[in-house]
Amino acid sequence: MPVVVVESPAKAKTINNYLGKDYTVLASYGHVRDLPPKDGSVDPEHDFAMKWEISSDSRKHVKAIADALKEDNELILATDPDREGEAISWHLEETLKKRKAIGKDTPVSRVVFNAITRAAVSEAMKNPRQVDQALVEAYLARRALDYLVGFNLSPVLWRKLPGAKSAGRVQSVCLRLIVEREMEIEAFRPQEYWTITARLATPRGQTYDARLTVLGGRKLEKFSIENETAAELAVQAVNSRDLVVRSVEARPANRNPYAPFMTSTLQQEASRKFGFGARQTMSAAQRLYEAGHITYMRTDGIDMAPEAVMAARDAIKARYGEEYVPKSPRMYKNKAKNAQEAHECIRPTDMALSPDRLKVTDADQRKLYDLIWKRTIASQMAAARLERTTVIVGSEDGQVELRATGQVVLFDGFLRVYEEGRDDTAAEEDDKRLPRVVQGEPAEKRAVTPEQHFTQPPPRYTEATLVKRMEELGIGRPSTYASIVTTIQDRGYVRKEKNRLIPEDKGRLVTIFLMKYFRKYVGYDFTADLEEQLDDISAGERDYKEVLERFWKDFSAAIAETADLRISEVLEKIDEALAPHLYPAREDGTDPRLCPKCGAGRLGLKTSRAGGAFVGCSNYPECRYTRPLTAPNGDDDGTNGERILGEDAGEVISLRTGRFGPYVQRGEATEENPKPPRASLPKGWDPAEMTLEKALMLLDLPRVIGPHPEDGEPVEAGIGRYGPYVKHGRLYANLPEVDEVFTIGMNRAVELLAQKASRGRGGRAAASPLRELGEHPEKGGPVNVMDGRYGPYVKWGRINATLPKGVEPADVTMEMALQLLEEKAAKKGGKRRKKA
Repeated sequence: MPVVVVESPAKAKTINNYLGKDYTVLASYGHVRDLPPKDGSVDPEHDFAMKWEISSDSRKHVKAIADALKEDNELILATDPDREGEAISWHLEETLKKRKAIGKDTPVSRVVFNAITRAAVSEAMKNPRQVDQALVEAYLARRALDYLVGFNLSPVLWRKLPGAKSAGRVQSVCLRLIVEREMEIEAFRPQEYWTITARLATPRGQTYDARLTVLGGRKLEKFSIENETAAELAVQAVNSRDLVVRSVEARPANRNPYAPFMTSTLQQEASRKFGFGARQTMSAAQRLYEAGHITYMRTDGIDMAPEAVMAARDAIKARYGEEYVPKSPRMYKNKAKNAQEAHECIRPTDMALSPDRLKVTDADQRKLYDLIWKRTIASQMAAARLERTTVIVGSEDGQVELRATGQVVLFDGFLRVYEEGRDDTAAEEDDKRLPRVVQGEPAEKRAVTPEQHFTQPPPRYTEATLVKRMEELGIGRPSTYASIVTTIQDRGYVRKEKNRLIPEDKGRLVTIFLMKYFRKYVGYDFTADLEEQLDDISAGERDYKEVLERFWKDFSAAIAETADLRISEVLEKIDEALAPHLYPAREDGTDPRLCPKCGAGRLGLKTSRAGGAFVGCSNYPECRYTRPLTAPNGDDDGTNGERILGEDAGEVISLRTGRFGPYVQRGEATEENPKPPRASLPKGWDPAEMTLEKALMLLDLPRVIGPHPEDGEPVEAGIGRYGPYVKHGRLYANLPEVDEVFTIGMNRAVELLAQKASRGRGGRAAASPLRELGEHPEKGGPVNVMDGRYGPYVKWGRINATLPKGVEPADVTMEMALQLLEEKAAKKGGKRRKKA
C-alpha cells in the first residue's frame, strides 16, 4: 500500500477520502528542512554547497513517514504544483534517503494536481513523474540568493545603522517603493485650477450637466482657469450668451468581462472589496483549496481548463439564460514566461456550487469564494452592450462650448454578476444617464457654477496596489507577494493605517542607506532581471550555480567596501542624501540648517537608542530642539512641531511631536527643570482633535479615584506601558478602554481589582477556546484549541499539545487533536528519572 505525502493535514484528509484504504496519506506539515540561520549554511568557496537542517517540529513528521515506509515500500510525493511544492518533495526524498527509509529499489514518484477533487487526484495518480530537477534548482538558487543577501547585508545594517533589523533581496526593493512614494507625497506641491459646470435644461424641462471645454474660441486645458478671478470671468462669458445644442452623438460600445483571477489580481480585488491583507487572502484561499473548493491559489496563469469553460457556460445558461452565453468560449492567454508558473487560473472546482450553497462557516472563506465564483462565471459571460452619448452645446459666436457625456446600459451581460473594484474611487463622468437631447434646440441655463480644485499627491500604496506595482516591475512571484508585504510590516519598517502603507523612520533610513551603498541591489531592473534568470533556471535554460557565482562576485565586493565605514560617516551620507527633503529652501533665503530655536546650532540627522531617527540641534544639551523626519516640508518655525493648546496656572500647555510620537507638555525645559511634565497621547487619539481639557486630563494622570473601602489605601487609574489600568497597592487590573481611565468610579474599580485578586497576582483569567472540538470520544472531557503565549495549542485536561508550524486552528480536527495529545502524553510518560 503506497505512502502518499502532502503538505498539510487538511489536504491529507481530503485526499485520503478520495484514494481510500489502498493508500496511506500523511502530511509533512510544510517544509521539512531549511538553511540554519548561521554562518556557512551556503558556502560560496565550495561551489555554493548548502547545509540543510531538519527542524525540531519536522522530525516527528519525517519519522512518521519513515515508519510508514517500513510496511509500505512505495513513496508518492503529492505536494503543491509549484517551485515550493517541488522543493518540499525534493527535500523529503533526500531526507528519507539519508535516513535509509527508502533505498535504490524503492519506487518514488511525483504527482501534481491543480485542484483537490476526486477526478483531478485520480487523473494525477495515472500520470506520475519524477521530481523536476529544473524547478528544484530554481528553488535552490532563490533560497541561496535570499540567504547570501540577508545573512551578509543584515549584519552590515546592524553595525552601521542602529535600530535596523534586516535586509532582504526582494523585501528591500519593496520597501524602497513605499519610501519613494512617501517622499513624492512630501515633495508634492498642490496646484490650483478651476472648472465651470452649467446646469442646462431641455425645452421639455429635463436637466443635465455640461462642463465648459472652450472659452474665447480656445480649447481649455486642465490649468487654463487658474484662479477665482479667471473662473468668474468664465462664468460671465457663459451667462452672457445664449446656448444651442450643436451636436448629439450616440455611439454603441461593448464592455468585455475581466480575466479570471491569478494570485496578484485576487489579492488586489480582495483588498479593494473587503480590505483583506495579502496574508489574510492567501490564508482563506489555502483553506478553500485544501477543502477542494477552488483550484491552486499560487499562479500566474489566467487560462481555464476546457472542461471548466464548458461547465461555466452551462452554469450561466441554467442560471441567467442563453442570451448571457457568448457564441464561442472566451480564451485568456497567460502572461507567465514559464509553464511552471502558469498553472490554471484560480477558479471554483465545481461551477454549479454557487456561493449560497457553499457549506463553509468561516466568513473570510465565504467572501473569497463568492468573489472567485462571480469573477470566474463573469469571465465566460457575454459582453455588456452600452450606448455612450456626447452632447456639444455652444454659443452662436463660437466663443463658448460645453460638453455633456453619459451612457446607457442596453444589455448588462457580465455586469449582472460582477464588476471589478477601483483603486481610485472617483466615479467616472460618463456613468451618468442623459435625458433626450435634440440637435439644434436651445439649452436653457439654470445655473453656472465655478468649482475650485487642487491637484492631489500620488496615493500611498495599499497592499493591493503594492502587489500590482511589484507585478508590473517583475519583482517577486505569486508564492512570495504575501510574505514580502508582511515581512516589511513585521520588521517595523512600515505600518498600515486605514489600509495604506506608511514607512517608519527606520524604514526610510534603511532604504537611503541601501540606495547609497548598495544601489545596484535595490534597483528595480536588477531585481526583475534576477527573477527572469530564476525563471530561466526553472525552464532548464540556465545553470543555477553560474547565476550564483556571477551575483556573489559583485555582491561580496560591495559588502567588503562597507567594512571600514563609521556610524557617523553613514549618518552624514544619509543626512546629505535626505537634505532636500529634510531642509528645503526657506522663502526668506536664510540657511535651512540653522536651528530655528536657538539660532546658533545647525540641524543634523540623529539616531536614538531605540532605532528611531530625528532631526536635532548641534547645540544639545543647551538647545533641545528636535523634530521628526516625517514632517519638515519647510514649515519649520522653531516650535518643535508645537501647537499651543492654552494656559494652566500660568504655564503654557502645548502639543508636540517627538521621536516617539505626539505628546503634551506643561511649560518649557529650563536648567532648573530640564524635564517638564509630559504625557504621550494614547493609541487611537488623534493629535488634530487635542484640546486643553484633554491635555490637562493626561498630565494629571495617574488619577486618584478615592480610598479603598477595605483599607483606606488610594485606588488610582492611569495609563502605563501595557495600557490603561486601575491600581491598589501593588495590585494592577487592566481596563478595556483608555477613556475609562477618566470616568471609572470606585465600585467598578473595586470589582476589577477583586476579579484580578481572585486569579492570583499576575494570574490570568481562564482563556476562552479558539475552537471547541467536543468531548474526548474515549475518556470524556472537553477537547479545545486554545490561544497560548507561544501560539495555538490543543488542550484536554492537563495535557497541552502545541500545534505544528503551519497548521491553522481552523484546520484542526478531533482526529488530529487526539493524535497530538497522544504524542504529548507519550513524551511525558516516557521521561525517566535519573539514577541516584
